[in-house]
Amino acid sequence: MNIQNQQRPKAVLLFGPTAVGKTALTESLFSEGFEIINADSVQVYRRLDIGSAKPSSMLQRLIPHHLIDIREPWEDYTVGDFVHDADEAILDISSRGRIALVTGGTAYYFRHLLYGAPKTPKADPGIREHIEREIAAKGKAWAHSYLSSVDPVSAARINENDVYRVSRALEVYLAAGKPLSSFPLSDSERDDVDFIVIGLERDRKELEKRIRLRVGMMFDEGLYDEIRGLMREGALPSWPAMEAIGYKEFFTAAESGECCLSTIKEDIIRSSVKYAKRQMTFFSSFRSARFFHPDDIDSIRSYLEASGVNA
Repeated sequence: MNIQNQQRPKAVLLFGPTAVGKTALTESLFSEGFEIINADSVQVYRRLDIGSAKPSSMLQRLIPHHLIDIREPWEDYTVGDFVHDADEAILDISSRGRIALVTGGTAYYFRHLLYGAPKTPKADPGIREHIEREIAAKGKAWAHSYLSSVDPVSAARINENDVYRVSRALEVYLAAGKPLSSFPLSDSERDDVDFIVIGLERDRKELEKRIRLRVGMMFDEGLYDEIRGLMREGALPSWPAMEAIGYKEFFTAAESGECCLSTIKEDIIRSSVKYAKRQMTFFSSFRSARFFHPDDIDSIRSYLEASGVNA
C-alpha cells in the first residue's frame, strides 16, 4: 500500500444498497493495509448479528473493524455520534500508516460524514423528555403526523417507524421555532479529509434476486432464534435497534397475530427491496462518487490507484 499526499488523512468511502456485494469486495480488495469503519446503523448493536449481516468473526480478524458492537439494542446511536466516532477513527488509522475504509449502507451516515451536518440547535434534554412522553402516550403515528403538520419536508424523508429521527426533527422545531428542513445541508465536501468515494450498483432485478437469497440465508442461519433471544432479553419494538428491517417485521407480526415465518420472510424481502431503492436514490446525489459493478475489481483498483491508494 502506498499513501500519497500526507497533508490530509485519506479515507475510502465504499457504499451501496443492501446485498449489493460490499463484504465480498472488501475481503478481496481491502484486506492489506486497510482498517474498516462500520457505516451500518444496525451493526453498531450487540447481539444483532444475523439480521444486520454483520461481518464474520473471521473477516473481523483478517481486517480490523471499528464501530461494531458498540451499543446495546436499547441505546440510541445518532448520526452525530457516528461522525464524531468515525472522524476519530480515521485520524487514528491514518496515524498508524493505514487507510480507513468506511463501508456500509446507511446513507445519512455517509452524507453527514462527507458533507458535514447542518447547524441545528443542540439537544435540549427538557424538550426531548417532553417529546418522549408525548410519543409514549399518543404513539409514533401521532408523532409522524404532527411532524407532517409542522415540517412536511422532513416528514416525507423520515419513515414513521424511525422514532429517533422523528423525535429529533420535532425537537429542532420546538427548540428553534422553525423546521429542521429549513437548516440547509452543505453542498460542499469537507476538505480536512481526502475522501475517495466509491459506490456499488447492480441491475435492479439482479439486486432483488440477491436480496431474496440473502434473507433466505438469514433464516437458515437462525434469524428467528436470534429474535427469540432478543425478546427473551426483554426487547421492545420501541428500542432503536428493533426498528431495523429484519427485526421490526417480527414485532409487527406479533402485534397482528401473524405466526407464519414465510409471511414474515416475504415482508422482510419486500421492505429490503424498497429500502435498496431509497439507498440508491440517496447515494446518487453524491457528486464525487464513482459507481462500479462489484465484480469489476480491476476498474475499482485502477480508480483507487489513480486516487493515490494501492489496493
